[in-house]
Formats: sequence, structure tokens, C-alpha cells
Amino acid sequence: MAQITSDNIIIGDSETKNIMTKSNLPVGGYSVNPYVGCTHACKYCYASFMKRFTGHTEEWGTFLDVKHWGKINNPAKYAGQRVVIGSVTDGYIPQEEQFRNTRKLLEQLIGSGADILICTKSDLVVRDIDLLKELGQVTVSWSINTLDEQFRSDMDNAVSIERRIAAMKKVYDAGIRTVCFVSPVFPGITDFEKIFERVREQCDLFWLENLNLRGGFKKTIIDYIAEKRPELIPLYERIYNKHDRSYFEELEKKAEQMAEKYDCQFVDNEMPYGRVPKGHPVIVDYFYHEEIRGSDNTGKRNK
Repeated sequence: MAQITSDNIIIGDSETKNIMTKSNLPVGGYSVNPYVGCTHACKYCYASFMKRFTGHTEEWGTFLDVKHWGKINNPAKYAGQRVVIGSVTDGYIPQEEQFRNTRKLLEQLIGSGADILICTKSDLVVRDIDLLKELGQVTVSWSINTLDEQFRSDMDNAVSIERRIAAMKKVYDAGIRTVCFVSPVFPGITDFEKIFERVREQCDLFWLENLNLRGGFKKTIIDYIAEKRPELIPLYERIYNKHDRSYFEELEKKAEQMAEKYDCQFVDNEMPYGRVPKGHPVIVDYFYHEEIRGSDNTGKRNK
């Protein structure tokens, strides 16, 4: 039976036979989501489309179903496979502290040989450093698209940027590969070079992804820009109504120049492996997300 918490989150339960889902994500062979819904309630969240399949009528970010599943049979079948934790939820939402679904999942994957990618906006992942080290081939990615805490709080209910950066350092110092995922890049707002300067000593990869506006949240974001940054409306009209890609083409050049400035490698839509020299993360751009192929999981752009 559903319950309503003190912060007005509707908590329910969801039974699933198999927590592992075959995925066509460009960076993952399997996607695993320990919860249905995400209480970080990001205003730009593409995953809000999941309501079409879950039957929820509540506003995105106000409900959470806790998944229940049995033991993962033959975890070794995932050896060498990319397993993405948190493709349509965040495995480290605040409620994870109580329900511990993500920790349970990690415990079941020990010895699997899977290549695990954790996507989060939380610092709770630090709790599981012991398991991450035991699992071995693990990458932890934090979404950071601003250093402005006011803008951050306008966009999501996750922990502060400072807490994310501090968590990244702890995980990096523990010998686990880390990613700063500048996603989404808000035109005229996100300064990715300033973010890079803050994190370049504690991340192996620096990903960039453009803001995609579609579905129900397009109006939400445009209304926000009109209210808070009205001078940017012509830019957003050009990009999202007239489909002018020149802004992101210029940002791609800027990212490549930044890589040269800091003696870093720059690649398009690929995910290199291994640690890199401190201060020299690999810079990867995903500015044209809609063109990334998913079927063969190469991460390469359609030509």
C-alpha cells in the first residue's frame, strides 16, 4: 500500500522478476533502475516520459516505487557488459538511505565482471565505496551543469554542487574512475570551462551534453528562461524552434580548444577506458545526443 512521507513523496512498491534490462543506450548493454520515479525532480528530466508506462498520474518527482526482485541468476553472464545504474532514476536518491536497493544491487553484482556505470546527482554513493572497490571495473558519473547554487536549486532537488564535487573527490581518491557529466548544457547559462577548472584534478572523464527540449518539459524550461533570463529567449528560439545548431557547433570548438589548453585528449561521442594523468581528464562531447546510435553501443555519431 502506498504511503505519503513527510516531504509529500508517495511511496509504493513494485515487483519485478528481473532487475536487469537489455538497453539500447549508446553507453550501456544493460540498464538497471532500482526505483520507479526519481525524487530529485529535475525540471529538464527526459525520464518523466516513463509515466506513460508506469500508470502514475502524479507529478514527476512526487512519487517513488521501491522495486523488489529476487537474486540475480548467474551474474557472470554480464561479464564484460556495460551495466548502467540510473538511466531513468537516480540510484542514490535520498530514499536509498532507507531502502538500500542500490546497495543490494551492487552486492549481487560482485564477481560478475560487469563494467558498471553509475549515474547520480548525489553524494550518498560515498557510502558504497567499499563495494565499488570490490567490484573493480566501476565508473561513477555526477551531473553538474552549473556552479550557481541558486540555478541548481531552481532545476532540481538533489544535493548541492559542492557536495557532489566533494563526493567525486572521495571516490576518485579511492581509485575509482570518475566522470563529471556537464548535462545538460544550458545555452547562455552553463559555463563548462569554469566547471572543468573545479573538477579537473579529480575526474577521469569530462562529458558534455546539450540541453534537449522536447515533450512536456520544453514549456517548463522556456517559461523559466522567459521569467529569469529573458535576454536569452531569442537564443532559445533560434536553437529549439528554428533548429539552428550553430551555438552548439561553436561550443564543440570551444571544448576542443579547452582540451588543447589543458593538455587533455578530446574525442567525439566515445568512452575511453582507464585512469588518466591527474589534471588531464579526457573531454568527450555529446552535443548532438539525438544522433548517437544506440543499437550497436559504439557511442559514435551517425554520419
